[in-house]
Amino acid sequence: MIQINVAQLLKSPVGSNRSYEVDDAVEIADSDRAVKGQVELIRTNRGILVKGALSTEVELTCSRCLAEFICPLSLEIEEEYFPTIDILTGTALALPDEPGAFTIDQNNILDLTEATRQYTLLAIPMKPLCQADCAGLCPTCGVNLNKEECHCPTRPIDPRWAKLTRLMSAKNQKR
Repeated sequence: MIQINVAQLLKSPVGSNRSYEVDDAVEIADSDRAVKGQVELIRTNRGILVKGALSTEVELTCSRCLAEFICPLSLEIEEEYFPTIDILTGTALALPDEPGAFTIDQNNILDLTEATRQYTLLAIPMKPLCQADCAGLCPTCGVNLNKEECHCPTRPIDPRWAKLTRLMSAKNQKR
């Protein structure tokens, strides 16, 4: 959990800032992952703006060869957190109308855990690859072509695509 006590920053004038090193674990996709980086907290007229560059890694399955691999991710976080109580009087404050707004709890603790989890999920590639030139699986026998060579006979070309195949072969030979 990434939690920061921001009581002193909430008492500071607008524009005040503090920097914090982050080196914690966050639960992402049912496993704890280390998150490292630096965040800057800036006092705004409504709350605290968090800006930061974080890094983590997640375990993914390659979309071509189905092998599991560790994928490093870089996160650029920028979120505003809103206090739930007035720091000076202790009275409850109205929550912002924005759906899904992040808040600072009644103990003046700003919790970056959920924002980090959301940014991590958004940073995961739609088609993760274990390596840029992943060869994938043989469509006939299913062998992982990154690890071994397939000995399946080549499939005959569909006669409907023969002209296009010849055209592509001629184009590749000119290069």
